[in-house]
Amino acid sequence: MSLLSGKRSPLLRKLSNFSTFDADETAAIEALASEPVPYRPREIIIEEGERPQGVNLVLSGFACRYKALPDGRRQILGYFVPGDICDLRVFVLEEMDHSIAAVTAAEVAVLPAEEIRQVTARFPRITTALWWATLVEEAISREWILNMGRRSAGERTAHLFCEIYHRLKAVELADGGRFTFPVTQQELADALGLSVVHVNRTLQLLRRRGLVDMENGTVILPNLEALEDYAMFNPRHLHLRERARPDASAPLETT
Repeated sequence: MSLLSGKRSPLLRKLSNFSTFDADETAAIEALASEPVPYRPREIIIEEGERPQGVNLVLSGFACRYKALPDGRRQILGYFVPGDICDLRVFVLEEMDHSIAAVTAAEVAVLPAEEIRQVTARFPRITTALWWATLVEEAISREWILNMGRRSAGERTAHLFCEIYHRLKAVELADGGRFTFPVTQQELADALGLSVVHVNRTLQLLRRRGLVDMENGTVILPNLEALEDYAMFNPRHLHLRERARPDASAPLETT
């Protein structure tokens, strides 16, 4: 049974940015989004060194991918929003080379490898859409590398807010320049490669410029266009389409 009882699952909402699906394909995607496991804020979902039992699909809340040094210092490598699969290919690994944790209260479904194989073998259009999602994930990682290497503290913070806004809007969880993103300044520091003090100063700068405000876990972007200009943000790397492609059905070679 679908998690959302009559509403489209976040995975279906996400993949619908790439393609349209018939009734059988829709039912297959919805079936993947069942049986969620609840996680508390900051609870580890799977840790580096563990053997993955399947693929984690975020159904609600926020999660993150991170690496940690032996002394406890952590670098967040990416955020997961509802509808995100935490690396479609991870089940082929013998052990995790990074960790995934909930950022907020979250619900996560574990998709067994065999279930993914069955769906992709039966539905080529879903296979292509899942490959699209994987390529978008890789494109986001490349953009994060550019952020860390070349954007200023203000620009990379603004860029992160633009990215999360567009990703949430794509799954119908943001609109009007507002979205829920209840992260701490420490978590922002871990994602942006800054100190907590520097994050605080940067948020104050963006607030003074009228570009970003934060209220009780809600991020407010009063002028999205100006924020995107400041961050040099282009949503091209998210590969979203105003209208999904009904002909996106050709399977990709996997050999």
